[in-house]
Amino acid sequence: MPASPSTARAINDRLALRLLQQEGPLTAGRLKQLTGLSRPTVADLVERLTAAGLIAVVGEAGEQRRGPNAKVYGIVADRAHLAALDVRTEGVAVAVADLVGRVLAEASVPIGGDMATGSAVEQAVALVERVVKEAGADRLHTVGIGAPGLIDPASGELRDSSGLPEWHRRLVAALQERLPETRVRVENETNLAAVAEQRDGAARDRDTFVLLWLGHGTGAAVVLDGALRRGASGGTGEIGFLPVPGTTTLPSATDCEGGFHGLAASTAVVDLAAEHGVPAEPGQEASAVGVVRAAVGVVRAAVDQVRGVESGGSRSEGGDELSGPPGSAAPAARFLDALADRLAVGVASVVAILDPGCVVLGGEVGQAGGEELAGRVQDRIARMTPLPTEVRTTTLGGGAVLRGALLTARDRAQEELFTPGERPIQRW
Repeated sequence: MPASPSTARAINDRLALRLLQQEGPLTAGRLKQLTGLSRPTVADLVERLTAAGLIAVVGEAGEQRRGPNAKVYGIVADRAHLAALDVRTEGVAVAVADLVGRVLAEASVPIGGDMATGSAVEQAVALVERVVKEAGADRLHTVGIGAPGLIDPASGELRDSSGLPEWHRRLVAALQERLPETRVRVENETNLAAVAEQRDGAARDRDTFVLLWLGHGTGAAVVLDGALRRGASGGTGEIGFLPVPGTTTLPSATDCEGGFHGLAASTAVVDLAAEHGVPAEPGQEASAVGVVRAAVGVVRAAVDQVRGVESGGSRSEGGDELSGPPGSAAPAARFLDALADRLAVGVASVVAILDPGCVVLGGEVGQAGGEELAGRVQDRIARMTPLPTEVRTTTLGGGAVLRGALLTARDRAQEELFTPGERPIQRW
């Protein structure tokens, strides 16, 4: 059946707004070309969107022609403000942006494991309020939160998971209470990283891929045919619990040490490096953040040493002296090979079930390994499975979670604001 006039107008309006989001400011003539709509229809939608406060004249086209220059229209960026949170075991990072996604202010704060739950929640909420103020925003339309753990697919809330701080779960409720007019969404951190990698990172040309997160812990996000898959209980990609050879025991419902986590988490990476003569800097492993930094350090040092020797030098790309005998990268190469062996076990399992065609090594450790590590993993996968699989390295690293949270917050705000009619405030 043909669309009603009101439905047709809504479709045309959203199409125009999406084009302005993707292309930037446009003239009415350019909108006509891109949409295929008639000139009167474009004129009507421009008038409607301007009256609704969604677009405004931002300049004039520089075309040389008779008569006045054409007006250039753009989305009113300050119509709504958004916040993104990356919630980690020992801290939180916050970014505030406008409706087109331009970051206006950002900051982070560490939260120690010995801090009381109430104090930790208050410190995180205070950080959000401070960054909002620094951004010059009156209020937030939408907040996107990335956190480790399982998200209940029915309620959209962070489930109670062993090993995670209680303040994580309390933070969502506290933000909703402190900001009652704000839409709050919480999503698994690895899923958000995959959103960012697909939109702005290493998987921009892929509709189907798997992101393997390598940071303090391990995780995976599955994108099939352009859609993020969460599973019946929100646990798709909990690869840390995957039983694999090379561990001394099996994982349990409350402990993933016997699974893939025990081979590829930051602590395991640091221990493996030490076994191969690539020690971490002393004193780094006193906290979760320190363990990640130590893992990043040993992987980056190994990569630098291998590259330095391959190029005929005895220094890293940064100019630092390399450890070990001059001209030899054998310990570093053996460490990277051993790490690739471990990662390939997990990647091969994912490939055998999903056949994604592409696996992105994400997180801080994946970024540190770069092409050296990704290439080694791909070589092993090619020998382990007949399914062609490209292994890529992240272009966003640990910042992918915050970026993904911002992208989902922006999408939600635009979906609501770009749709005519009022919608009730709801938590996703």
